[in-house]
Amino acid sequence: MTPESLLRAAFHAAIDAAHPDACIPRWLPSPSRGRTIVVGAGKAAAAMALAFDRHWEADLTGLVVTATGHGERCPRIEVLEATHPIPTAAGQQAAERILQLVAGLTEHDLVVCLLSGGGSALLPLPAHGLALAEKQLITGSLLRSGATIGEINCARRHLSRIKGGRLAAACHPARLVTLAISDVPGDAPLDIASGPTVADFTTCADALAVLQRYRVDVPSRVVAALRAGEWESVKPGDPRLGRSEYHVVAASQQSLEAAARLAAAHGVTPWIVSDRLEGEARTVGRDMAGRVADVVRAGRPVRPPCLLLSGGETTVTVRGPGRGGRNVEFLLAFGLELGSCDNVFALAGDTDGIDGMEAVAGAIWKPDTSRRAAALGLDPNRFLEDNDAHSFFGSLGDSVVTGPTRTNVNDFRAVLVLPDACGR
Repeated sequence: MTPESLLRAAFHAAIDAAHPDACIPRWLPSPSRGRTIVVGAGKAAAAMALAFDRHWEADLTGLVVTATGHGERCPRIEVLEATHPIPTAAGQQAAERILQLVAGLTEHDLVVCLLSGGGSALLPLPAHGLALAEKQLITGSLLRSGATIGEINCARRHLSRIKGGRLAAACHPARLVTLAISDVPGDAPLDIASGPTVADFTTCADALAVLQRYRVDVPSRVVAALRAGEWESVKPGDPRLGRSEYHVVAASQQSLEAAARLAAAHGVTPWIVSDRLEGEARTVGRDMAGRVADVVRAGRPVRPPCLLLSGGETTVTVRGPGRGGRNVEFLLAFGLELGSCDNVFALAGDTDGIDGMEAVAGAIWKPDTSRRAAALGLDPNRFLEDNDAHSFFGSLGDSVVTGPTRTNVNDFRAVLVLPDACGR
């Protein structure tokens, strides 16, 4: 197996480990005496619904919303598509219909909520007094600001009528079971799809602080509503959450472990650096190059041949005219920091198949990437400065394109260090 094919195989092993077909059947709840209603949102929601439908023997009905192009034909659960990452009217209509579906239930009914990455944007229902167009502008500003996913989702929860535990409250008194595929570092339920079925310990004041910290322009009435606590979310101890349970059925760590097993089977020592790396993508990339230097110079903590694996979610503060993409920005910064170094290959990609707003999962760095770029007159430093790493790797033919994977456990990064790397 070539170095590039090993990296690609490791990436696909990580994706397969998080596919709904592999994780949903093990978490089916006990049947209800009344109705069973399935709802959900996220890039994996349609595939999760299909897996649930296939294995659920009793009657059920429901509706989930997923990203455009990520849909599945599901016999008993309606699947709608909406745009991601900026919320649209299609997502708002889906959110309204989901609230209608769970209204008026009894204690004998069961609601199964299927959540995955992308659910925050795909399930928009602006707070009373907030227009969808205003929420779109706020979301776009936050995504470009460099804010962490926790900060972004804090703001989203307090600008919503369905997030921050509000969906769970609407299901009361029915039993509620949430099955989630985590796309956030640490797998905190509050940040998966902005926590529509769990209590929220953050406040309107916290949300306002995020908007002000990143200088997001919001209408004065939004500021006033947040200051007055008018849009407060559902808090811990709320009795409406008393019959709710939550299970993370797939996350970054198990996907990294699947990639590690594949590497070991091919005689390559795996090292899972972390499943929750955060920070500016270019900074994380430079740090990873430093870890590779330790491996090459001192053989620590592992000796080549080895595969350094990491997950989590980095951020990109878009200042240039480029298209962003945290995985490709990580990779370009990594390669520039690494410098001239033979026998080091790297792949960085998003497990949902979309890095940033591009229908490209990520890219591959090879020992000859810099030389090939120079031959084409491409200045990698300029592309990094412009936040345009997608164009850089696309020009070299080194993009990684998977199409919709129908799952999402966030970033996947793999660095393969072979013996005699960097001439040592």
